Amino acid sequence: MTMFDLSGQVAIVTGANTGIGQAIAIALAAAGAKIVAVGRSSMDETEAAVRKTGAGFYAIKADLGSIEPLKAIVDEAVATFGKLDILVNNAGIIRRADAIDFTEADWDEVMDVNLKSVFFLSQAAARHMLERGTGKIINIASLLSFQGGIRIPSYTASKSGLAGLTRLLACEWAAKGINVNAIAPGYFVTNNTTALREDPDRSASILSRIPAGHWGDPADLGGAAVFLASQASDYVHGIVLPVDGGWLAR
Repeated sequence: MTMFDLSGQVAIVTGANTGIGQAIAIALAAAGAKIVAVGRSSMDETEAAVRKTGAGFYAIKADLGSIEPLKAIVDEAVATFGKLDILVNNAGIIRRADAIDFTEADWDEVMDVNLKSVFFLSQAAARHMLERGTGKIINIASLLSFQGGIRIPSYTASKSGLAGLTRLLACEWAAKGINVNAIAPGYFVTNNTTALREDPDRSASILSRIPAGHWGDPADLGGAAVFLASQASDYVHGIVLPVDGGWLAR
């Protein structure tokens, strides 16, 4: 199991205050990593869970709707723990409306958080990782990296773009010691899916297609994150790994 040991590693996890980001932060901490949690709201709950594992924890409050704080996030993480080994680009937002009614504001807001900031935070992290010749970047993609969806045009565009960006960065940085991969969650119980879960027809339709027979729990993503953050994945580059209860196999 030493291949999955993250002891002494330092990980930035964005959107770590709740849901998927929180679960990934806890899983990485349980494997031994120190966590730099980035989010817009309180991370007291995440901190308490991480510290129970015995891992170090540091919180940075930042709005990733702008690229302005991104370099400072990496600099602060390195100043706090001495280095940066892992970046998990999890922070993301969603806006729902029919494509015919979708606004430019909703388009731009989603693309800024879900794609633009992911690229520039990855760039900032890579500048540090390239100096050391090692690093792991994990993007949180989506089933919408493979499918179209409905009523979420900017989210679908951003997650499709994120799959492409993952592959591009892998092509550029694989030979330089940085692994860039993505996880594509299926339908999980998170704030972003509240509207779907509260719609009886949509919820039933979604559930009927999941071979596993239930919505995912954020903790279900922990193993995939630890794998892609660890030396067990050292020869894995540019993949988009579905964790979807079998949705794409249906």
